[in-house]
Amino acid sequence: MLPDLADDCDSCAALCCVAYPFDRGEEFAIDKSVNAPCQNLDRNNRCTIHASLLQSGFSGCVAYSCAGAGQRVTQSIFKGQDWQTNPALRSEMTHCLRVLRPIHEALSLLREARQLPLPASLHAHGDRLTQALCPDDDTSISAFEADDVQDALAEVPIFLQSLATFV
Repeated sequence: MLPDLADDCDSCAALCCVAYPFDRGEEFAIDKSVNAPCQNLDRNNRCTIHASLLQSGFSGCVAYSCAGAGQRVTQSIFKGQDWQTNPALRSEMTHCLRVLRPIHEALSLLREARQLPLPASLHAHGDRLTQALCPDDDTSISAFEADDVQDALAEVPIFLQSLATFV
């Protein structure tokens, strides 16, 4: 079954504000290392400058989407736990986001491709990739790290490129 591929920050533990590093520059006003909470994050997992991200020099945050991976990690894999309440979970939760986000992005692209007027064989190929990216056990990160899921993830860009003549 296809997971929710829309961001739901209220159901997440602000994982994107922790997981990814960024360098001060055009998209970010500060340097931040991997697994370090952003300095603009409060104790309730909320961005203190969310209403003024662009004006504050954080266009990279405005452009970011986890495609629903953040809430899936927080709610499905970690059963609503929070790295701020239990700091020992921070590394594991952010690792899970870094594994799940590309899968969710690929699922989102495959969902869009399903809307194209394609031959049945290509729709079937896209459906097989989608199914491979949705393991039965979606409560364990090891299911998403399995070779068959990672192989399907690696195949998605090749499949999408093969659709160029239909766009």
